[in-house]
Amino acid sequence: MDLQLTEEQLAFAQAARDYAQGELAPNAAHWDQEGIFPRQAFARAGELGFCGMYASQDIAGLGLPRLDASLVFEEMAAVDPSTTAFLTIHNMATWMVGQWGGAEVKSFWGEKLTGGEKLASYCLTEPGAGSDAGALTTRAERDAQGYLISGAKAFISGAGDTDLLVVMARTGGPGPGGISAFAVPADSAGISYGRKENKMGWNSQSTRPVTFERVRVPAANLLGQEGEGFRIAMKGLDGGRINIATCSVGAAQGALDAARRYMDERSQFGHKLAEFQALQFKLADMATNLVAARQMVRLAACKLDTGDTQATAYCAMAKRFATDIGFQVCLDAQQIHGGYGYLKDYPLERLVRDTRVHQILEGTNEIMRVIVARQLLEKGADIR
Repeated sequence: MDLQLTEEQLAFAQAARDYAQGELAPNAAHWDQEGIFPRQAFARAGELGFCGMYASQDIAGLGLPRLDASLVFEEMAAVDPSTTAFLTIHNMATWMVGQWGGAEVKSFWGEKLTGGEKLASYCLTEPGAGSDAGALTTRAERDAQGYLISGAKAFISGAGDTDLLVVMARTGGPGPGGISAFAVPADSAGISYGRKENKMGWNSQSTRPVTFERVRVPAANLLGQEGEGFRIAMKGLDGGRINIATCSVGAAQGALDAARRYMDERSQFGHKLAEFQALQFKLADMATNLVAARQMVRLAACKLDTGDTQATAYCAMAKRFATDIGFQVCLDAQQIHGGYGYLKDYPLERLVRDTRVHQILEGTNEIMRVIVARQLLEKGADIR
């Protein structure tokens, strides 16, 4: 891995920084306060190519490596982790459509998704199947006209506001091998959406339960083959873990920048905060940990891009480390702000709230430890 970014990668990062400052920075606090799902901001992201960054080019995606996509997400998350996180989910679902969708699905949905005209949600988690995704019970029964999907999903980001649902449902027996993936129009008859969850953070993206009652899905909307759904989901989660880790790194960078500015502006006892060595040391530790997390995330992205056999373990390690570090950096920056850090007038309280959930979703950090330990012990992996 070349630690020096190319001119093209720097250009992507700059474009994302400009988008974040122009579209997200003026509105993030308002979206958070009012719980607004910013369709126009996502449409603008689509115009810039940010809605299909690693989707295949045959659906007008950019086909970027995960490393390049992480640079874009980091710049956005430094301003607004919540909105950025939904954009990463949409990118994952769009990538799945481009990677495993049939000709009909890709023809109808592909360019609409990569262009930001339509948005997608990812439906894996269920009320009784969170970390144990292989135990999901939503069923897709085959008949002469296609499939009928029945079941319930929980904690679905964007549900009720998006246009397409990528749904994991059971077509076979118990366990991961009986799961298949489907592209389901979000307005299909038989789909109902529960109340919008009242969350601690991530308020610019709706989160709702989704119920499927004999929802008719054409056979052409099957993604991949029957029984491949769990494998598709796990491939998606490897990239999703990099995405959410990147959002933590970006948020931490935004928090660090805010703390540095505040220390240079605020005075106590006749001296600027930046002159107090205790705070200098805290800032130095924040920066050191942040750089370590960033490099781990980028290494994991490179492992995934090259198809490394240990990519899953690296993605899990990066997700665990970066989300823990990112949240702690945000907390430290809030502490440096003192009482002001607790006010909504400053971005720190929002960054703290938005990054807390990163340690839970895309597999809890406890599950990340299970994945890494299993890789080390069961396969005898030499991770170095």
